[in-house]
Amino acid sequence: MALAMSFRFRFFVALLTATAVFATAAEAQTPSLKPFKDDLFAYPLALSTGDNGAYTVLDYHEMRDINQRDEVPEKRVRAQYTDPGVRRVQQDLMLKTDAGDIRHVAVGKTEGASIIVLYLHGQGGSRKQGVDDFTFGGNFNRIKNLMADNGGLYITPDFPDFGDKGAAQVAALIDHYAEKSPSAKIFVACGSMGGMLCWKLAASKDTGNRINGLLLLGSLWDESFLTSPAFKRRVPVFFGQGSHDVVFAVAKQEAFFRSILAKSKTYPTRFVRFETGTHGTPIRMVDWRGTLNWMLTKAP
Repeated sequence: MALAMSFRFRFFVALLTATAVFATAAEAQTPSLKPFKDDLFAYPLALSTGDNGAYTVLDYHEMRDINQRDEVPEKRVRAQYTDPGVRRVQQDLMLKTDAGDIRHVAVGKTEGASIIVLYLHGQGGSRKQGVDDFTFGGNFNRIKNLMADNGGLYITPDFPDFGDKGAAQVAALIDHYAEKSPSAKIFVACGSMGGMLCWKLAASKDTGNRINGLLLLGSLWDESFLTSPAFKRRVPVFFGQGSHDVVFAVAKQEAFFRSILAKSKTYPTRFVRFETGTHGTPIRMVDWRGTLNWMLTKAP
């Protein structure tokens, strides 16, 4: 009897050990982006949190986060925030597709990338906005360097509109590079009106089943997401919004965020509210590395 109990105990310990080793190995396999100027781009103080940590209010101040950070406010960030050497792996390209010719800028590996990030501009923008090294506090230079340093690819395209034609071209661009990098996780960041394209991609049977994360930066909401292919796959969604955004009201975006959690309490979504921030604040302030590393742990 004692011998049988001893055997069962040893078997139980061995099972626990094997489970722990398996879990550790699984965690080790989750890719993680290496740091790039993390101390300079760290979030300011958190004023409050909620929704079990999914919702955060940050202490944003224009004097500190624009005037002290920029050499010329909103036009040129101070030199320590950037590494323009990344331009060596930056290309201005044209892709011909059935949806039309798509001019875009690609930074990093156009084949065999480990991760792909697209940035879709808002009204009045262009492919050039998302690769400007000096505006928005150098934050676009940071995502460029993060992708280049981690074997990834960063893409920012032109598109004709925020409707079906624009969505078709962005989808064609995603298809092209996904085929060139079949193992890469694909994340789409949408600034302002670009969010219309984020939601259209999520709703598409093809693209909604291909993308692995959405970042809405000072953007809008779309209730149809709750029945989309992307939602059914539990694609992680990040919202960044300024509390003084006069284009898209923060209260409406917060309500939409909470409607996602109401539909599924464990849905992988986060909301960062930049207190006193305006429409463009999330593009300047989003922590690309922290957000993408979280998404990589949740991506389907």
